[in-house]
Amino acid sequence: MHISTQVSGDTVKVKLQGQFTFDSHKDFRRVTKEQIAVQGKAIEIDFADVDYLDSSALGMLLLVREQAAVAGKTVVLANCRGAVKGVLDIANFQRLFTIS
Repeated sequence: MHISTQVSGDTVKVKLQGQFTFDSHKDFRRVTKEQIAVQGKAIEIDFADVDYLDSSALGMLLLVREQAAVAGKTVVLANCRGAVKGVLDIANFQRLFTIS
């Protein structure tokens, strides 16, 4: 998986590309930890170019949510569709995150 970031106003955008699986955990944790430290109010995780995520990806999203909350930030899951949206719906993540 490839991860890139961009700051836009008070939002840090984390763009993911490829499959979001356990193999991505080190890079994802490093990038999100760095971005939580950046000033701003929200972290937007962009799933536009993600075609698959597994249960470990769900766990990583929960950890980011907890870490962001401690820093006073919100996490938004953006551009979720197809299989990714289906997995997030089954896991009831709409109760924990804003999903677009």
